[in-house]
Amino acid sequence: MAILDTLESEVNSILSINWNERNGTVIPETTDVALKDGAVKIEATFLYADLAGSSLLAKTCPWQTTAKIIRTYLDTAVRLIRHHNGEVRSFDGDRVMGIFKGDYPNTTAVTCARNIDWVVTNIINPKAKEKFKSIRDNDIKIRHCVGVDTSEARAVRSGIRNNNDLIWIGKAPAFAAKLSDIRDYPYEVYISKECYNKLAMSAKKNGTEDVWTAKDVVISGQTHTVYRSKTPLKP
Repeated sequence: MAILDTLESEVNSILSINWNERNGTVIPETTDVALKDGAVKIEATFLYADLAGSSLLAKTCPWQTTAKIIRTYLDTAVRLIRHHNGEVRSFDGDRVMGIFKGDYPNTTAVTCARNIDWVVTNIINPKAKEKFKSIRDNDIKIRHCVGVDTSEARAVRSGIRNNNDLIWIGKAPAFAAKLSDIRDYPYEVYISKECYNKLAMSAKKNGTEDVWTAKDVVISGQTHTVYRSKTPLKP
């Protein structure tokens, strides 16, 4: 069959799917979802950690340095997501997505986000400046942003045999990703109002000081009240 015929046939097939949806009690892996028509519905909190300025790093620094910075950031984010019992389900260049369930997924995810911010501020930045001349000479600061949101979402499997992965449909995965795109240093952690409202009081305060400030942002043409923090939390 010619490739065009194959593509037309598969488009028609996919657009005609009757989803076989089930409720998920745990965060699914790729093999848990049927490629043909599987869909898993879960309530979960989604975290996106996104390194900022990768193009500047690639333009200014040797490729080896850029690779080390990106790898260091992703390694940090993944280790902290797993430390907080989250599951890593997606990489996209210099960005990683973590998913949290359990009894207090919002407090846990937000704690993880602030931990990532602490490591970027107190470990990655000073060590990058110490080790790499190109970082020092160009006064490069390693910046990032972490976005967190919570909602019902569906996991479906996309691709073809031996070349597929999960995609996540729902407000939280999309909105958390958009929040992680914000660039407004020193605020490097952004969470949705829904997430903020579900936080434990210990995650809202640093002693008597408020950790979060409300901010209106425009995302996809709509104004949303979100909460942002410039207070990293040591792991």
